Amino acid sequence: MTTKKPAGREVVSLDSLAAQKREALPEATTFELRGVEFTLEPFHTLPMNLQERMKGPDDYLGIVRVALGADKIKEMVDAGYEIVDLNLIAEEWMRRSGIEPGESPASSAS
Repeated sequence: MTTKKPAGREVVSLDSLAAQKREALPEATTFELRGVEFTLEPFHTLPMNLQERMKGPDDYLGIVRVALGADKIKEMVDAGYEIVDLNLIAEEWMRRSGIEPGESPASSAS
């Protein structure tokens, strides 16, 4: 961690710590359900602007939809996916991303 002091104030660089945290994240996971294969990156690697599309902190289904994209969601719909399937995907994705049930995704990055 590098500390700089421009104009009499301390600035702490978090670059190396952030890099260490990113390196410690799990790999992307490839899932298969009802003949449709898809890959999801670990939850904490998603871009911050994704939050703007969420309906709330527990909008995992919305997050899955955005993370996979419209074409993959159409493929899932065409394969007969049901809400229970999306719930299963969201739960397993969170678990494989290192987020325990009931834990807020925002708090588990620390």
